[in-house]
Amino acid sequence: MKILKILFLALFLSPMVTFAQEAEVKAEKKVKKEKPARPAFESSFIFDNPTNELLRKNALEVQMGHRFGLISGGTNDLAGFWAPSNIRIGLQFGITDRINIGYGTTKFNRFQDFNLKVNLLQQTRSNKYPISITYYGNIAIDARTKENFQYTQDRNSYFSQLIFARRFSPNFSMQIAPSISHFNVVDNTMRNDMIAVAIGGRYKISPGTAIMIDYSQPITEFMKNNPHPGITVGFEFGTSAHAFQIFASNYNAIVPQKNYMYNTNDFFNGDILIGFNITRIYNF
Repeated sequence: MKILKILFLALFLSPMVTFAQEAEVKAEKKVKKEKPARPAFESSFIFDNPTNELLRKNALEVQMGHRFGLISGGTNDLAGFWAPSNIRIGLQFGITDRINIGYGTTKFNRFQDFNLKVNLLQQTRSNKYPISITYYGNIAIDARTKENFQYTQDRNSYFSQLIFARRFSPNFSMQIAPSISHFNVVDNTMRNDMIAVAIGGRYKISPGTAIMIDYSQPITEFMKNNPHPGITVGFEFGTSAHAFQIFASNYNAIVPQKNYMYNTNDFFNGDILIGFNITRIYNF
């Protein structure tokens, strides 16, 4: 009799177990369908601002940025090519697929920047998550001689930015990125912190070529000599591991907090320079 009860209970519960297993399999399949959207941008930069894109785990990106002098700088500058130029060489490494670290050295002010980029939310192809959210931050150390500073901490500046990006179509992507820049020491007519926002867009005109535009608007106001907005327009030529950007801009500092806090070039007054970025990714 006891055996009959056990058999009856097993027969009674088996459809419920089967139903639960089927529901679990369906839930797993549903989760697997949530694939991340394809990259919104080809490069880790949209000219002078970082993009939301991160390297995969154990990937290394070599970065080089170059800014010539102002086109209107002088009669003997050959449109800025012979004028003093700014250069940054950097490395970025994928700790994981969602965390990158980097280092760069820049000619102007001899900035040594250490940066971190973290993916907080990834856009999905199903649009369950319609945008990507990425954090980018750095600390830059001014490595000029000690005669330029009263205290060691006077050398330091910081930058933090949240990047909201969306790939609207295979050809068109945009991002908006609020930020805060901080310098430990500034002139007495300035503030130590600068709140700003950047808007950038990319439109592909061929499989390997895109037109891009980037606009950076400072929001915090100083007592005088407020920095001018940054305006950059140009082209990007990319492959799976390489990107080359060439553009016209009024930003020349390359390090973002320096651009936001100290830009004296007025794009609409003809203070324009030619720049380029080159990135190359190596997968290990």
